[in-house]
Amino acid sequence: MSDNNIVSNSNNEKAISAGAVHSGLSARDTALIGLFAALMAVCSWISIPASVPFTMQTFGVFLTIGLLGGKRGTLAVLVFLLMGAIGLPVFSGFTGGLGHILGVTGGYITGFLFSALLMWLIESLAGRSIPVLTASMAAGLLVCYAFGTAWFMTVYAKQSGPIGLTAALSMCVLPYIIPDLCKIALAVLLTKRLRPHIG
Repeated sequence: MSDNNIVSNSNNEKAISAGAVHSGLSARDTALIGLFAALMAVCSWISIPASVPFTMQTFGVFLTIGLLGGKRGTLAVLVFLLMGAIGLPVFSGFTGGLGHILGVTGGYITGFLFSALLMWLIESLAGRSIPVLTASMAAGLLVCYAFGTAWFMTVYAKQSGPIGLTAALSMCVLPYIIPDLCKIALAVLLTKRLRPHIG
């Protein structure tokens, strides 16, 4: 191997190391982000039969942020959304694509990112204790509801005519409040038990 090749390889290694330090993410962090993005997809595919069927998608999002923390959890949610945006069938019903994200209920999917950002902010201000995490999940759920409902009303109005807030909430939020609260409780319980093993 020539001296030029040795110098070039050394420079490449330094560049890679500098990039890892600059991003603040280790190889383990990157692997966990990818793993939990996949976990959210699996949770999206799980449909629970009920009077109003629901998926475990919200649970997957909250568990991800609970176990990985604000920064890594938010990045995992972003990866999950990007996978769906490019057409991978990671959303409920094995769907994906920009059309699904931009559709009438797509705001509830995009809202997960705002939920994650809010939970990250709360974590940075108040820490990662279980009471704080529980409160941040509840706040994140409200943000997702608010953004998703506003999106729903806007897109629905363009496609079918104006719809009132009460009607939109009755269709998209009220039937899911109890299941979503149960998902938060389960996510908190699993976070409490599993977080020491995740780091």
